[in-house]
Amino acid sequence: MTTALIRVACLGAGYFSRFHYEAWRRMNNVELVGAADISIDRAASTGLPAFSSLAMMLEAVIPDILDIITTPPTHLEVIRTALQEGVKTIICQKPFCQSLEEAQTAVALAESAGALLIVHENFRFQPWYRCMAQAIKEGLVGTVQQFEFRLRPGDGQGADAYLERQPYFREMPRLLIHETGVHFADVFLYLLGMPDGVYADLRRINPSIKGEDAGYFIFEYANGCRAIFDGNRHLDHAAENLRMTMGEALLEGDRGSLSLTGDGTIKYRKFGSRELTILLPGSGSQSFGGDCVLALQNHVVAGLQTGSLIENQARDYIAVMNLEEIIYRSAAEHRKYNVETFVR
Repeated sequence: MTTALIRVACLGAGYFSRFHYEAWRRMNNVELVGAADISIDRAASTGLPAFSSLAMMLEAVIPDILDIITTPPTHLEVIRTALQEGVKTIICQKPFCQSLEEAQTAVALAESAGALLIVHENFRFQPWYRCMAQAIKEGLVGTVQQFEFRLRPGDGQGADAYLERQPYFREMPRLLIHETGVHFADVFLYLLGMPDGVYADLRRINPSIKGEDAGYFIFEYANGCRAIFDGNRHLDHAAENLRMTMGEALLEGDRGSLSLTGDGTIKYRKFGSRELTILLPGSGSQSFGGDCVLALQNHVVAGLQTGSLIENQARDYIAVMNLEEIIYRSAAEHRKYNVETFVR
């Protein structure tokens, strides 16, 4: 039996959108049916039927999936518009909406319309974290006691930091965590579950930008495990492509440990041994994050076609946004917060 193609339309044709379009084109069960952008020239550059607004595109075609690849200030209204026009599956880039309140409104609107709303949180789909999850599931590391990720993209130095690739970073009042660290909050949830406590310390090093560009947060778990994000956009790590993994990680359990290096290699060392076993070889892919955009999109389409559970549904992602808020509150007040009792 032949499975019908999933029709996908995209809103947005800016910097990161090229990874979305490129991934959709590589999927043989997908048909791209349109691109919309406030710049009709950018939309036309995709080679798809081009529109200058979402409304105009939805007048021409109602896709099976609308892929929103725009900035947070647009999210709530375009989600509202898409739902009103009958779109039943929406993938929305992160940061998701402008606030927790807007995100909750978007979730309520989608559920009222009987639609599926998914956040494009792609780091958990990077192959090294899927490998780590499998190793934990198989008991290779035993009980996890600590996981640390050191973010070192090396792109934050100097008066012209971020200008070449993502200049809007410079004006964001919340940068390190809101734009990047939130990925790792989600990775920690994916690998270890919801923490009980959160402590954070954030700072701004580069005076040419508005938001924080260095700091750390710690997730504490009831079983004694700790997950540590240590981020500094001024420093680098040993990798040909600093954006492949954006840093290095070490996950340690009572039976063994897993290490992630900048080329995407996962090495396993059994407790008490010096021998290293490669569980995942380094990635030669030049696509973003080990092709995690393609992995996420494949995951969503497979879920629609087979009925399997789809990760990153917006209702679940509210928990990640709440953790982000706790991180900022902890850093501002120099205190640890209990997640269960946190009231925003």
